[in-house]
Amino acid sequence: QVQLVESGGGLVQPGGSLRLSCAASGFTLDYYAIGWFRQAPGKEREGVSCISSSDGTAYYADSVKGRFTISRDNAKNTMYLQMNSLKPEDTAVYYCAADPHPKTTAQAMCVMLLGPYWGQGTQVTVSS
Repeated sequence: QVQLVESGGGLVQPGGSLRLSCAASGFTLDYYAIGWFRQAPGKEREGVSCISSSDGTAYYADSVKGRFTISRDNAKNTMYLQMNSLKPEDTAVYYCAADPHPKTTAQAMCVMLLGPYWGQGTQVTVSS
């Protein structure tokens, strides 16, 4: 079974930090492009941060640049999203995704909402 399972979401105050994890099973993340996406109620899903499997180039949405960092731990078959200086507008359901195509760029994955593998999402709420 191919699965991506997110964890680490929750309630945090503005200015706080969270680290989201995404554990993969049924396949390996080593040579997949990976990404984090989010969707707030009434809004379309958007790419937050993605990283390619070829050159390791990362892409970040303008709204999170300088605050969020994407990473992967191949030994643990897990990907992460470190979120700092959180704002109320970061409130959303966050999804992880993986794409096995070797030519997929980080920007293409985030902008085109590429999978095909997706997690079920984890809620992040930023509020005082």
